[in-house]
Amino acid sequence: MAISRKLCELSRNGGTLKRKWVPLPTQPHKLSSCFCSSSSSSSSSSSTISSIPEAQSQDHGNESSRSRLSKWLLFLPGAFTFGLGTWQILRRQDKIKMLEYRQNRLKMEPLMLNNVSPSNGKLDSLEFRRIRCKGVFDEKRSVYVGPRSRSISGVTENGYYVITPLLPIPNNTESMQSPILVNRGWVPRSWKEKSLEDLQSSELPSSTATPSVKDSESSSWWRIWSKKPKNIEVNAPAVIPSEVVGVVRGSEKPSIFVPANDPSSCQWFYVDVPALAHAAGLPENTVYIEDINENINPSNPYPIPKDANTLIRSSVMPQDHLNYTFTWYSLSAAVTFMAYKRLRPKKSRR
Repeated sequence: MAISRKLCELSRNGGTLKRKWVPLPTQPHKLSSCFCSSSSSSSSSSSTISSIPEAQSQDHGNESSRSRLSKWLLFLPGAFTFGLGTWQILRRQDKIKMLEYRQNRLKMEPLMLNNVSPSNGKLDSLEFRRIRCKGVFDEKRSVYVGPRSRSISGVTENGYYVITPLLPIPNNTESMQSPILVNRGWVPRSWKEKSLEDLQSSELPSSTATPSVKDSESSSWWRIWSKKPKNIEVNAPAVIPSEVVGVVRGSEKPSIFVPANDPSSCQWFYVDVPALAHAAGLPENTVYIEDINENINPSNPYPIPKDANTLIRSSVMPQDHLNYTFTWYSLSAAVTFMAYKRLRPKKSRR
């Protein structure tokens, strides 16, 4: 009966059976794992996506800071050369003051050196001050410093500075108390060679004349027949005092191209006052003077004293500093203009 009823219902409904969908039971732990995995994958993808613009922004910031620094570095040479030009202006002002100080000192009346000695500490205050001293030159201990060139009538000739010790005169109140070194001036090479030959020849007769006098005194016939002893007169060299007007100076500062002095072979390339004094047998604190006396004997023109204007002059004069200033400022302007042209944005052509 039940089967027949079911068949009748099927025939009424068109002969088809309707199936109902029944959901399968799901496990809760599998759902949670699937949700976590999906959420983590989505978060990682979102984090990678968000990190990409951040890295790009950092790279862009670094590039912008580097470009800004490189732009400032282009102006660095211009600023440096501008500072050098300003420094030359300051150096020019200092050089003008120094030359005026020297010129004013040389215009003062000369002082006597008889009351000044190396031990009383007054030499520093006498720099570029004319002084007057009287003594006797010791020609045998002269030293030649050079070679030094000098232009005579448009012709350049090599020579030397002759430096001679000036010794005090005994029992003379006008003489100085201690010996000094005097730079007597410039002499040509031929004058130096002739002076050395004269000194060597002047020493020979004195050594040969001494034994002849002794032989005459020791002869027996001279003692017997001579009633009155005769005094033998020896011709001593005449002491000729010299008066020097000069300026107290110090040692020279040689450049790297000047060779070192060699006192053992008597080769002097620059003035080193302590070494020259030691070579002449004088104390190392001996006063050194450069002669500027303008009263030259026409019959004996050498040595030629230094001109006072050469003492005032410097290796770099104020006009040279002005030229250096113009050069540095011009270079600064050129470099700055090049940097400006390099950083100026280019106009796009339509």
